[in-house]
Order: sequence, then structure tokens, then C-alpha cells
Amino acid sequence: MLLLTSSSFSSFSFLPLSLPPLSILPSSSFSSSYRSSSLTTSPFRFHTPPSIFCSISSSSPSLEQQQQQQHSVSFSQMQNNLLHSRAYWVGESVIAWNVDDVGKEGFCYLLSSKHASLSISNCQIQGEDVKIKLQEDRAGLPANVVEKFPHIRGYRTFKLPPNLDVKSLLKSQLAVSIYDSDERCRNCTGLQLPGVLDELYSYNGPLGAHYSEEAISLYLWAPTAHAVDAYIYKDPSGDDPVEIVHLEEEHGVWITKGPKSWEGCYYVYEVTVYHPSTLRVEKCYANDPYARGLSPDGRRTFLVNLDFDQLKPDGWDNLANEKPVIHSFSDISIYEMHVRDFSANDHSVQPEFRGGYLAFTLLDSAGVLHLKKLSSAGITHVHLLPTFQFAGVDDQKENWRSADTSILESLPPDSDQQQALITAIQNFDGYNWGYNPVLWGVPKGSYASNPNGPCRTIEFRKMVQALNRIGLRVVLDVVYNHLQGSGPIDEHSVLDKIVPGYYLRRNADGSNENSTCMNNTASEHFMVERLILDDLVHWAVNYKVAGFRFDLMGHIMKSTMVKAKNALHCLTKEKDGVDGSSIYIYGEGWDFGEVAKNGRGVNASQFNLSETGIGCFNDRIRDALLGGSPFGHPLQQGFVTGLLLQPNGHDHGTEANAESMLAASKDHIQIGMAANLRDFVLTNSNGEEVKGSEVLAYGGTPVAFASCPTETVNYVSAHDNETLFDIVSLKTLMDISVDERCRINHLATSIIALSQGIPFFHSGDELLRSKSLDRDSYNSGDWFNRLDFTYNSNNWGVGLPPRDKNESNWPLMKPRLADPSFRPQKIHINAAVENFLNLLRIRYSSPLFCLRTANAIQQRVRFHNTGPSWVRGIIVMSIEDGHDGFPGLPQLDPIYSFIVVVFNASPKEVSFVNPSLKSRSLQLHPVQVMSSDELVKTSTYEVSSGCFVVPQRTTAVFVEPRHI
Repeated sequence: MLLLTSSSFSSFSFLPLSLPPLSILPSSSFSSSYRSSSLTTSPFRFHTPPSIFCSISSSSPSLEQQQQQQHSVSFSQMQNNLLHSRAYWVGESVIAWNVDDVGKEGFCYLLSSKHASLSISNCQIQGEDVKIKLQEDRAGLPANVVEKFPHIRGYRTFKLPPNLDVKSLLKSQLAVSIYDSDERCRNCTGLQLPGVLDELYSYNGPLGAHYSEEAISLYLWAPTAHAVDAYIYKDPSGDDPVEIVHLEEEHGVWITKGPKSWEGCYYVYEVTVYHPSTLRVEKCYANDPYARGLSPDGRRTFLVNLDFDQLKPDGWDNLANEKPVIHSFSDISIYEMHVRDFSANDHSVQPEFRGGYLAFTLLDSAGVLHLKKLSSAGITHVHLLPTFQFAGVDDQKENWRSADTSILESLPPDSDQQQALITAIQNFDGYNWGYNPVLWGVPKGSYASNPNGPCRTIEFRKMVQALNRIGLRVVLDVVYNHLQGSGPIDEHSVLDKIVPGYYLRRNADGSNENSTCMNNTASEHFMVERLILDDLVHWAVNYKVAGFRFDLMGHIMKSTMVKAKNALHCLTKEKDGVDGSSIYIYGEGWDFGEVAKNGRGVNASQFNLSETGIGCFNDRIRDALLGGSPFGHPLQQGFVTGLLLQPNGHDHGTEANAESMLAASKDHIQIGMAANLRDFVLTNSNGEEVKGSEVLAYGGTPVAFASCPTETVNYVSAHDNETLFDIVSLKTLMDISVDERCRINHLATSIIALSQGIPFFHSGDELLRSKSLDRDSYNSGDWFNRLDFTYNSNNWGVGLPPRDKNESNWPLMKPRLADPSFRPQKIHINAAVENFLNLLRIRYSSPLFCLRTANAIQQRVRFHNTGPSWVRGIIVMSIEDGHDGFPGLPQLDPIYSFIVVVFNASPKEVSFVNPSLKSRSLQLHPVQVMSSDELVKTSTYEVSSGCFVVPQRTTAVFVEPRHI
């Protein structure tokens, strides 16, 4: 998931009294910049805040009255302050507030109202039960507070008196206020409580439902709640509860024990709690945050014991011993896929299984046969887009709507009618990427053949088992950075109903941060972090997944990610049924929004994660290969799309500027091919020896960020933005042939496949997959997201993509979609599949392509076409091995002692001579010799001169076999 900028959202410091506070607007009210969900939710109940006003005389004012009015105007400016939470209760005895000097004659108070009765009238706060005088502490905030909340480091510090009953105060409406000596309120605001809640209520005991032989116990962390009741239901919907159970509080945790007969029933929590978004004590109805099952409508938590044998496929408990072996994370290659995309269009799958978990269990389906090919060639992991419970798709398929495929197929390839038909139903069909989290710990019901009962659990496990048995480990895409719902009413709100204002990160006014699209979570808070860690372990142990991809990982704290890695790696086969040391984690380390530059603590950004062993996506190599960025002009060209060598008419500046851009792109790509190591030394385009961290991009930031190869995930396309074939079709010269575009597609993929680090591929890139130029297909339905594993179609030209994210580029798209010469034929798709499989076979033919340490890469990998006199459009990389029994490098590869790879992005055949590469026994890799690509077979190497000749838009791999 990629975002534009946090500035895409509007924030307001003043709200008219006739409107509710911003923090209680439904999430759809925010102008989301990327992949926001236009969900239809139940009507949002706006709450009228208490009357807040200051009286001002309406008669002609005297001088004294004018002075009073001037004084009153300042009060009128703060009349909405109770709607905000600008102060922070950061420790049991410490409150921080960014307020003006109290003054010698001013006083600061903490006010509390158990029944949420605080209001302002005649410049006085009324309705408090308790009024506590605070003392300003000129020493400032304690160091531990500043470390946890760096964004408030300059706030004034106020101390509470000792021996207060703080825990009861935390259940009330709270405000701090400043009074003048004449007892007039000068300023007031609500409080944010996560700091004090963490200090007093951090908890490591049981949560959720726990099963014993005799009973079922429920545990809910809700320290600010007044009361918690569990409504127990026999069925997933309808009927009155069979029982209403009151939970008892113990140190902020609400607990009850029920009979074993509860198993298989459903429950909902009623939490009575003060909610700062409404300024009221609310009765909130919520699922259990630790839910492991749900009703089909998602409104009730299903009591399911995941250890129950009947929920386990045959052989499930032994699956850890069947998983494909991974000797090193450097051996990983990842294939990214959406569950529904995989089989929704596969007619070799029975209709009730299409688009769901069970499609992966059908060993003779077109999709599974394709996955078997990928696995046999070398792909190790399948990364599944979100499979937890998300909003945007009804789990009950009978409620779905669909467009008439026969009508869609009858329309012209450049028509805008297809997208109109699709967008008319897009919030009511079965499609969404799933980045709208509701409950992290429950498999998504829409992918199950039946969303009721334990079916989703059983089928998810069958999917994982089936993929493992064809040699593929499973990676889950986890979205811990935000939640779909918030507030006391939203049907998708869970955590914010149970401990309001705690789980979501808030800005200086107390409104929810939304830089991720909506409702950012706060992993810097203890119980948020704990929930994340518990959830990861749950998926690893109960579903035996082998990796996690973190959406917008940069919005999570680095410490949380390190703890996550450690928690997973501590799992063992003997104790937990899984080998946690083989679980790989990676994610999007983008640094933006309120967390940018460690604004909320040290976050999990690309540069901060160096030396952790946690992988980050390398956007530098993607942008250098393709040109520009996903947010730049779509015609900006890059290394493989024709920059300088085959201009497309876009203004890249002078020829000298285009040449400089091409040279810089080459440097960025070469660093990426060396695993984007910050200390890797190479000769740049100016002829200077530089480290990867000394090569700059993106406004002066270093290109390289990794300390070891597994910290870099190299990719050229992913689910976000256009597919590789589509972006190539946009950026290249319009009148080149489809054969040339297919070669460019393959060339770009080859650079990723043969680089050091972890290669990552978007499903369908090997099929020349098209989404008809859609740059953001998260909600574009099956029509624009179709995959065809029969290789008959790549889905090009199925209409102009949806208006919302693409209309500004329709004039560029329309002539391309209308031109039949752009559409690949089956022969092109078959060739692309073979070429991709061959790349994988080449990568895994030698351990030299998967070096395990930074030192090994620095010692063995060299780039030869460097300096200012480089041959334009080619990259030449060599990888050297040692020889057993001889000093120098250790021998790693028993078959090849030296490898040279020449990547020619030029539209013409290129010759490259390097004396340091002469007199070697190099020959074209046997996989390429045996391939059906006749062009690559014309690549040659001349021993006497060290001259390589490589045809246009071709990657040629030369190997030196060992002579035994």
C-alpha cells in the first residue's frame, strides 16, 4: 500500500457549534489520497456536544464593557476546547500541555466528571465532580516521557498531588483548565490518556477467549470502562441472547468464566465507557479484539477453539515437518497474489471454490498447475494480500452484485462504459484488496465457501497445507498501521469502542491521525504493540504461515518490529509446532506523515531498520528501471523504458540532462543489484569510487539503506500502481512492436531476478498481465483484475480504467487501448512464462546469485561498464567464486566459478569489451541455450578480447563451468 502525502488530508482547528467534532465524523468523510474505501455503512449517529458558549452583551458597550468584550472574545475562541484533547496525561502524576505561561496569579486544575457533564457557561466550567489543583513543574517532562512521546517534548509540565485515586479518575470525562485570579477560565482542553494507561495498566496476562476442559473464560482489557457485559447468542444472527453475563474488573481487565456449552456460540461485548469523540458516556457494542471467529455478518464473535482436532486437516499437526526447506533467507523469492484474483476467472475450478481458499487445494486447476511450475523453477513464498477480516466485501455472497460479463465483453477496448458498469457496483461486489482492517485475527469470511461457524478456519488451513505441499511457503499481508472504523457507533469500529482514544494515534488536537488513509494505530502504546505481537504469533502458530509483509511498516515503531521478529523466531517445532527461525518479515518502510523523521519515536523506516534483518521494499531500483515514480508523470522514462535511447516525446530536458538521468539510473540499479547495501563500493557514472550510501536520490536521501542482503526486497512492480506490462506500454514509444514491449517486460524482470537480495514479483508479470492501465485496482472488481492461467489473454484493452484514479490520464490511455497492435497474443504470453521460469532456473542454478552476507557481495560482485565513458544502455555484472584448496575466496558453487551477466536495455545490439574479462572459459548459460528465445542465443563472448555481443533488449548470462 503506497500513500501520497499526509497533506492530502484536511485538519481543522475550529468547528461550528452546529457540527460534531471532527473526531466523530465517519471515516468516509476524510479525503483519502490512496486506496480509501467508499464503504456503505450504517447511518452515523451524530452526538450533540454539551452547550458551550460565553455570554456577550448585545447593547451598546461602554469602555468597561468593551474591555470585557475583548476579554470575552478570547474566551469565545476557546469555546470548543472541550471538543479537543490537547493535553496529555503521560504518567500517574504528570500532565503535559502546550499552553501559555500560567502566570503568577493563574491556576491550573484537573477537572473530572463521572457522568460526562462538563460544559462551559459564562466563562466557567461546570459539571465537575472533582477539581484538583495542579502544580507546574519547571524541570519539564521526564526523559522517559520525551522518549515515548517526542512530539510533546516542549510542552509545559504539571504535577498532580500525591495519593489521588487516579484509576477512578481515568473512567471519567477529564479536562484541564487555567483560571485567572478572578476565577475566570482562560483556557481548557480534554486529555489524551495512553501514557498514564500504559504506566498503570500494561498487562501481559490472558486476553480473548480461553478454553479448558470444564469452562470458557473471557478476558477484555478495558481500564476506562464503567461496566462490561457479554451478550451470549446461540446463533449467528437474530434472536435474543441466551445469557447476559456481567464481567468483573481486575486491574483494568474484565473477566468472566462460563460453561463449556458456550463453545460454538456467539457473543458481543457491551462496554459502558466515556468516549471523547462524543463527550458522552456511551454503551458501545463490539466484537472481541482477540476474536478468532465471526458470524457471517461480522457482528458477533464466534467462540471457536482452534486446537479442536475437527478443525485441523489431516496431517496438520505434522505440517512443520513437511514445509519446504529454506536454508537461508537469501534463498527466498516471493510471488505476490490476491486470493480472489487467483481463481475467480479459472473455469477449471468449481464455481463454489472460485475466488476462495479452497481453489488452492485443487491440484489440477490451471492456477495450481501454474504455481507448481513457479515452485519447481524456484519461487519459495506466495505472498497473499490481506486475508484477515476486512471491510468492503460482504462475507455473505448472496448479497453481492455483479456486472453482466457479456455486456462488458461487447464494448470497445477504449470505452468508458466498462468502468461505469464496474464502479456502479464496486462497493457491493466480492472484490477488494482488503486494506480496510476490522479484526486482525480472523480469516476473511468472503474467501470461505461458507462464512459461518469454523468453515473459514478449516479452509484457510487447507490452503496453507496445499501450498506447502507443492513447495510454497505462505506470507500474510498484515495491516497493523490503521483500522477501518473508529468512534462508538461505526459498525467497523472495535478497538476504539473498548478503550476510546487509546489504540488510535491522535494529533495535537486529539483527532485521529489519518496519514495512512484512515485511523492510524499507535504501536508506541504498550497494549497496541502487544496486540500486534499476539496476532503475529497467533497466525504463525495456528495457521502455520511462514512470513509477514507489513503494510506501511514505517508507521509502526522500530522497537515493535524488532520485538515481532524476536517473538516469531522464538517459536519452535517442539513447543509451538512451527519453526519460528524460518519466518521472514518485510514491509513498506516509507517515512511520511506524523511519524516522519522519528516524529513519534524511532519508526520502522528504511534507514532505521538497517542491521535488524527485517526486509524493506527497494523503491529506488523500481523507479530507476521504469522512470520517475508512481506519483510522477506517466510518460517519464527510465533505464529499460527508453530514456535517451528511444525517446517517447515527453520532455526530459536537454539531451545532456537525459544522459545524466540515464547514468544516475544505472548507478541506482547497480546499487540495488548489490542488495542496496549502504557500504557497497562501486565506481559511479562520474568515475568516482563511492559507497551505496553516498549515491543520492529523492531530494538528497541516500539510495542505499541495507546492511545485509535480506534487508532489501527488490521489485519492479507490485499490486499497487500499474502492472509491469501496463507501465511499459505507457512509457515506451507508441510505434514500437508488442514484441519489443514483451522483451522490455522480461528485461525488467530479469534485473530483479538476478540481483542480490530478495526478489519480489507481482502475480501475472510473467503473463504480461494487464489491468487495462488501471493505476489503482483495489476496488476495480474482477473485470480489471483478471488473471488467466490458461495463457489465452493478458486482460489488455478491457476498457478505460475506473475514472476516480485514472481519468486525468485517459487521453494517454485511449489511443493505446484502441490500438490492436498493443495486445499480446497467446504466443507472447507463453514465451513470457517460459522466459520467467528460465530466469528463476538461472537464479537457483548457482548460490552466487543468492549471497548471504554483505561482505560476500562486496568481495564477489563487480560492475564493469562504469565511469563517464560507459556504453549507454547496458549493465555488466560479474560474480566471482573461489576454488577449493586455493587461497582467496571460499568456494560456494560446485558447478560455476565465474558468472557474467549483461543487461542490454538498448533498442540495438551492443558490443562491450573489457580486458579484465578476457581469457575466460565463459559460455552462454545452458538454460538460455535450451530456451525458445532465439535472440538471446545469438549472444556471444570472445575469449581473446573479452568482448561480449548482446542483442537488443536482452539479458545474457555467461557462466564459466568448473573443469573437473
